Amino acid sequence: MTHLTDIEIAQASEIRHIDSIASKLNLSADHLEHYGKYKAKLPLDLIDQNKVDQSNLILVTAMTPTPAGEGKTTTSIGLTEGMNIIGKKTTVVLREPSLGPVFGMKGGAAGGGYSQVIPMEDINLHFTGDFSAIEKANNLLSALIDNNIQSKTNNLNIDPRTVVWKRVMDMNDRSLRNITIGLGGTTNGIPREDGFNITPASEVMAILCMAENFTDLKARLGNIFIGYTFQKEPIFARDLKAENAMAILLKDAIKPNLVQTLEGNPAIIHGGPFANIAQGTNTVIATKMGMSLSDYVITEAGFGADLGAEKFLNIKCVSSGLKPKAVVLVATIRALRHHGGATKEEYNTPSVERVKKGFDNLAKHIENIQKFDLQPVVAINAFPSDTAEEVASIQELCKPYGVDAVVSDGWAKGGEGMTDLAKAVVQAVENHTQDFKPLYEWKAPIKEKIETIAFEIYGANMVDFSKKAKLQMKRMEKLGFHELPVCVAKTQKSLSDNELRHGRPENFELNVREFEYAAGAGFIIPIMGQMMRMPGLPAKPASEGMTIDDHGVISGLS
Repeated sequence: MTHLTDIEIAQASEIRHIDSIASKLNLSADHLEHYGKYKAKLPLDLIDQNKVDQSNLILVTAMTPTPAGEGKTTTSIGLTEGMNIIGKKTTVVLREPSLGPVFGMKGGAAGGGYSQVIPMEDINLHFTGDFSAIEKANNLLSALIDNNIQSKTNNLNIDPRTVVWKRVMDMNDRSLRNITIGLGGTTNGIPREDGFNITPASEVMAILCMAENFTDLKARLGNIFIGYTFQKEPIFARDLKAENAMAILLKDAIKPNLVQTLEGNPAIIHGGPFANIAQGTNTVIATKMGMSLSDYVITEAGFGADLGAEKFLNIKCVSSGLKPKAVVLVATIRALRHHGGATKEEYNTPSVERVKKGFDNLAKHIENIQKFDLQPVVAINAFPSDTAEEVASIQELCKPYGVDAVVSDGWAKGGEGMTDLAKAVVQAVENHTQDFKPLYEWKAPIKEKIETIAFEIYGANMVDFSKKAKLQMKRMEKLGFHELPVCVAKTQKSLSDNELRHGRPENFELNVREFEYAAGAGFIIPIMGQMMRMPGLPAKPASEGMTIDDHGVISGLS
């Protein structure tokens, strides 16, 4: 079975009408806004806070990943299948894929093997148009900014040199990172430097994912910081009266999307910020929607627990009042070999010695989750090159932490390969006795919040703030941003800010180069190292291997 590609497995699977999936959530066809036979939008009035409070939220995160990732989405989907097999009414709630990685190197985000969400092609390609709406809302604000700078009668006196708002496009296109606009004469605008980010890096994406409802969405859009006037007064989107027009473009995008897993269980997919430059989790609205309709909700947070899980817990949960009851920490033996010193060519070469050495990385993530008063379950995402000896060594090393390590085989076996993990997760939920605690208070000084994350989560022993970063911290206090949580932008390839330091780095210094402000989303972004907000395509992009036939059947999508 497993010789088939992901898209071949998806295309060969039975796909049910979306009305039958909705019925598993006790919804009728009248509750849905249909996007064809297999996709639908869910109206916001289905969210019931009383049911949210009674539901069980489970977060899936991971150890520090290899470049290909360790299978959080696949594990999340497979775990949902397994939970339903053992009789637990469960929905998976995920992020939407970005076209940049789909056509670039990493691929889509619909899971893999026999743990996928379908229709896989639609989900990975445009889906219900949410990313397009986010892109248009973002770029409307860009147009309004430049129009105001050009205007002689409705001018806010914006200093073009201070504008921090960029345009976005959902594609990897390095040539658009830094551009000059407004050329061609007086009727074409005021020349200034500008650039493009990829759509998942837009603050509009972050805002959509943090908003509680439509009123909150509009308020957050109005709070977007744009830049300064020539008199050094701050300018926000609300000063341009932009928030209502932007919200109009997002009137459908704010509604979560209902699709299905391969085994016909409900899946809600909504929002898609990256975790190395934003909060890395799906929308608050989608999570609460799933919890309103199911007894258990499985959701994931991007990259390793030092990024996605930390932000999920310290930002998303504190903002929304969500309280996870269990955490699944995904590990792969290939990632443990990697952190134990294996080269890329040796990832599939068995080595108990390297696995034991690489366990230091996984151990740090276990400790980090426990600092939030949560007890993780380690999911060993199975690969063909794994050996029984390597698996046994991980399970033995987890015992001193009081943590179960369970093999998960959702890629090859679907839900049947995930029932052991499902039982362990249910036990973790039932053994949960106290609410999770965030790592820091939002009202703490900015420097203290960053140092808390650096010392407690990353394991650094010092944080250095550049001269520019120190100046920006003073500006943030004047702007009233100092009581916002921090959303650290750093490499996903290491616990440190140096992607070449694998395993569990010690005695290292973190360097805060500068800050970005996401006042609308409700956090500030300390940037550690050089972060790419508009990726480029690899030398051989994935797009080269894709085809579509005369019947519209797509091949080569992964």
